[in-house]
Amino acid sequence: MGEEFTSTNGAKEAPKQVFFFDIDNCLYPKSAKVHDLMAELIDRYFVEHLSLPWEEAVRLHHEYYQTYGLAIEGLVRHHQIDPLEYNSKVDDALPLESVIKPDQELKDLLADIDRSKVKLWLFTNAYVTHGKRVIKLLELEDVFDGITYCDYASTPFVCKPQTEAFVRAMKQAGVEKMEDCFFIDDSYINCKKANEIGWHCAHLVEESVPEPRTPASKYQIRHLRELRDVFPQFFKSKQQEKQ
Repeated sequence: MGEEFTSTNGAKEAPKQVFFFDIDNCLYPKSAKVHDLMAELIDRYFVEHLSLPWEEAVRLHHEYYQTYGLAIEGLVRHHQIDPLEYNSKVDDALPLESVIKPDQELKDLLADIDRSKVKLWLFTNAYVTHGKRVIKLLELEDVFDGITYCDYASTPFVCKPQTEAFVRAMKQAGVEKMEDCFFIDDSYINCKKANEIGWHCAHLVEESVPEPRTPASKYQIRHLRELRDVFPQFFKSKQQEKQ
């Protein structure tokens, strides 16, 4: 699913090219530990709703994530749980207000993108409520033109790294050619798929994270500020500011 925003920065006519941004562990750092908080809530959900011991819940959570890209898909496929009820107990239950704060450097970076050349679009595997909540906490509500999210209300799920998810994101963002799509994500498998289908992809591997043995895509960066170097054609300021 997707949803269009009314961005104060973007032109009404969509540019031919689109810059897709992942949200979690991408627009905010892994050090916020949102993933750890989420993993604990997911494990707890497995324990309570499947009546499993903790160790088995952790193992099955990991198995479903590796198999389907989302733990929730395994739960829906094999245990017929209500995905929206799951979302309320996991994503929407996260104490995000205490861990996600606005980042002025990120705001400045995004503000420096020339919106006459490229459209900014969010592309997440989370449900829309979580995505919008994070963007609000980051104070980026007026920056992006829209969001493509995993619709938990509609099964089977369509999510990254499925090719169908990338095609859907293109349709919703109003871009037709793979080569007109630019993408940043912290997920190796998502970047690998984006690269395979012809998107211009930058894999975000933070300095605290080991580099993969084989790059997921043509570009690999340690910080979002390096997008100025990778895709300089989209920035008004051609030179990266010294940190």
